[in-house]
Amino acid sequence: MPGSETMTDHTVFPDPTYKDTVLQPLFDGVKAHFAHGMAQINRAHLVMLAETGILQPPDAKALATALKEIEHETDIATLTYTGEHEDYFFVVEAALRTKLGDLGGALHTARSRNDMDHTLFKLALRVRVQELLKLLADLAQSLLDKAELEKETLIVAYTHGQPAQPTTFGHYLSAVVEVLLRDMARLDAAADGLEHCPMGAAAITTSGFPIDRERMADLLGFEGPLLNAYGCIASVDYVTGLYSALKLPFVHLGRVVQDMGTWASFEVGQLYVPNALVQISSIMPQKRNPVPIEHMRHLASVTAGRCDMVVNTMHNTPFTDMNDSEGEVQQAGFAAFDSGGRMLRLLRAFLPACKINEKNVARNTDAACITITELADTLVRDEGLSFRQAHDIAAMTAEAVIAAGAPLGRGFNAFADAFKSKTGRPTTLSQERFEIVTSADHFVAVRDRPGGPAPAALNAAFAMYQSDLHRLTERATVRTDRHVAACAMLDHSFAVLLET
Repeated sequence: MPGSETMTDHTVFPDPTYKDTVLQPLFDGVKAHFAHGMAQINRAHLVMLAETGILQPPDAKALATALKEIEHETDIATLTYTGEHEDYFFVVEAALRTKLGDLGGALHTARSRNDMDHTLFKLALRVRVQELLKLLADLAQSLLDKAELEKETLIVAYTHGQPAQPTTFGHYLSAVVEVLLRDMARLDAAADGLEHCPMGAAAITTSGFPIDRERMADLLGFEGPLLNAYGCIASVDYVTGLYSALKLPFVHLGRVVQDMGTWASFEVGQLYVPNALVQISSIMPQKRNPVPIEHMRHLASVTAGRCDMVVNTMHNTPFTDMNDSEGEVQQAGFAAFDSGGRMLRLLRAFLPACKINEKNVARNTDAACITITELADTLVRDEGLSFRQAHDIAAMTAEAVIAAGAPLGRGFNAFADAFKSKTGRPTTLSQERFEIVTSADHFVAVRDRPGGPAPAALNAAFAMYQSDLHRLTERATVRTDRHVAACAMLDHSFAVLLET
């Protein structure tokens, strides 16, 4: 009869729509991202239960044997969500109970999906952040190497989109490296926020069983347990802190990429992008399109946006256990590591391969009169003028040579006239001296203070950057070594249960 189509039975879990829109995607996400971590947690928890006497040796051995069999028998990739078990955790528990009866449920003693979930997320995140820190370190080293090679290569530095002063490509790149190292330090600090274990918090208040939280942390490669049990479940600052720090390198590197687009433009022509990184127009054969710049720019923006998505999802959520920080958000956040990794690998290939077009740099230096600041500085030092008086003379000189379409180095007569007009006396600078102090090489050479572009100042900076990079990579290595050692310790401890 009309309206007698199959109706949903709202008394039976799960509702089909809830299954399709929430439970199925979450189940698939666990298979893809968290199954290995769950196996680690199961093994470590079983070892801890046995060592504390919460489980007797025969029971612990039976559970260990069954767990090993289930891991061997289960092809995780082929599992599908049927609704029979709410999530993958219950799939494993059901398999244990099939093999062992009621004993199969003993593995869940003194733990909850709450502390398991946050531990799973930390295990997955710490692998990804270590990989990303390695990519950042590789990029920093390649840019540092490029900066040393280019420490005497002149470029035009821009402010407010206009030619400003001469510097060197090495000086520019060292500024990029300096910011990158600070970004790495922030991300390294956020990575430390992943190194304390929630296991033992159970639902939110720990347990009445004599659990050993320190042992669980050791077996899973953490520095120690995260102390407050409520905070283990409710405080998601390890997520917000990590993604906030992860965002920053891509915001900052995106600005560098934007510069590369300007520098490579036909009108500026300061950066030459090699043919391997250029695509030719399909209709205009003369056009060299450095499209990797566009891909790096949008990958950086996409990554920053994905980080914002994760952090903003936590906004105005209750300070307690809630799904807003869990499965789907975690899985979506992993995409930031993927797009970010692609961007970093492309930038590492791109920038070291590019060259500075020295002819165009010289052309733009002359056309924009960008060494004029050093003329004003020289007048202060050599002629005893105030800087404002020297600035006025330099401005008059620049106006005259630009109007004449001549480089500043050929503007001695215009300078001499401006000097006499402003001071009432002739300058003591010779034409030869004028040509030296208005050259780009001289401009760079006299700026030898810390942080300047002169070779000695840059060499000192390079040494400091190399030291900072080494320190950061050593910190990452310590974490990685602890994780690897914990895996070996867990394997050994689990094997002891099997042999007991």
